[in-house]
Amino acid sequence: MINRLSVTQKLVLSFVFVIIVGSSLLSLPISHYVNSPETSYLDHLFNTVSMVCVTGLSVVPVSKAYNGLGQILSMLLMQTGGLGLVSLVAFSTYTLKNKLGLSDQDLLQSALSRDSQKDLKSYLFKVYKITFSIEAMASLVIMTDFIPRFGLGHGIFNSLFLAVSAFCNAGFDNLGSNSLQDYSTNPTINLAVAFLIMSGSLGFAVWIDLIQLMRRYIKDRPRNWKLAWRPFNNQSRLVLISTGCLLLGGTLLAWLLEMDNSKTIGTLNVWQQLLVSFFQTVTMRTAGFATISYTNADFSTNLLFMIQMIIGGGPGGTAGGIKVTTASIMFLLFKSELSGNSSVVFRNRIISNKTILQAFTVILFFLTMLFVGYVILLETNPTLSPLGLLFESVSAIATVGVSMDLTPNLNNLGRFVIMALMFIGRVGPITVILSLMTKKKNMFLMPQLTFQSAKLFY
Repeated sequence: MINRLSVTQKLVLSFVFVIIVGSSLLSLPISHYVNSPETSYLDHLFNTVSMVCVTGLSVVPVSKAYNGLGQILSMLLMQTGGLGLVSLVAFSTYTLKNKLGLSDQDLLQSALSRDSQKDLKSYLFKVYKITFSIEAMASLVIMTDFIPRFGLGHGIFNSLFLAVSAFCNAGFDNLGSNSLQDYSTNPTINLAVAFLIMSGSLGFAVWIDLIQLMRRYIKDRPRNWKLAWRPFNNQSRLVLISTGCLLLGGTLLAWLLEMDNSKTIGTLNVWQQLLVSFFQTVTMRTAGFATISYTNADFSTNLLFMIQMIIGGGPGGTAGGIKVTTASIMFLLFKSELSGNSSVVFRNRIISNKTILQAFTVILFFLTMLFVGYVILLETNPTLSPLGLLFESVSAIATVGVSMDLTPNLNNLGRFVIMALMFIGRVGPITVILSLMTKKKNMFLMPQLTFQSAKLFY
């Protein structure tokens, strides 16, 4: 039965399987504090979907609902959601020195957003080395603040929890019910978490290219630095350039829009205002942490945040959204039309029309699902703020996890809508479309750049 399913359908079912198992375990009494708030299975299902889909929306805070065991399970669910069940199984298989069949290699190839099966095992091990190395290093930095604050045991555990959640762009913490607002001007926590978020959202292919770049530079240091950049992947260049522009522009815009708002950053000094603005711009790349209350932010600022959420992070990583590569292609298309060019070009390389059409398909599907979900929320939760519901809908489908303090007030139907949006946003528009439309093997064809034959979106 399972063998008859397409690669994309298997990927979708892997997420469904983890959600069912995870929600069942989190709903057990052994995962809860004795005096934890009264919760239902739907509450734990919602939290589990959010963890596996690395979103961050929750109806009950982790710190209030789950004990040590429950929080460890939460960490495992976030790590599984960030790396994918398929890659975890493959990693275990390779570690035991077993071989994967051709169909399993196809599945792993799609899960890792790879365009070929060449060096698949090596690539997978690099992904895990990068993940655990970055999480370990950043958690050590966070410990310098958390151990004096919480004590040795809790300081270490809270640091690990926050590092895993931030790298996976999950947005959960076990510090309280107001995210990281108590640390809004703490440079250690802000910069460490921001680094983790950016690391996960860049995509593993970019990190591998960066590591290879540094090795070339160290090896050929006497030679020209520019020579080390020549073999650098063009898609990685596009991701890094787009990410840099979005972070710089988003930080400045958020600061200009909120600098006089006494309810958010208006009472802080300039450097603290820039730190808070920078963190919000980073977290809107699908991380879900917050150091301000978005109910107090100006409408124009929240509109900016929603645009950033929709764009998301890089392909092949832990971020959601339509991906910066998709947004960059639309920008390059717009630029090409204004200049009268017949082709869309990046670094003297033409991007194929097929890739552009696929980018349009992703955006259209993404916005259609967002519109449908938002309309249903408006009809089923008429007493809640329309702006808050829109913010919640964008946050869910972009797997961001920020909220205008509205999630716990949703009715049951509203929660199911948000869960559906989170699932669609994590699995990916193309994956969802193909899993419903085809049963043919090898139909999971992601948009590819002409100059690189690399995955653009997922």
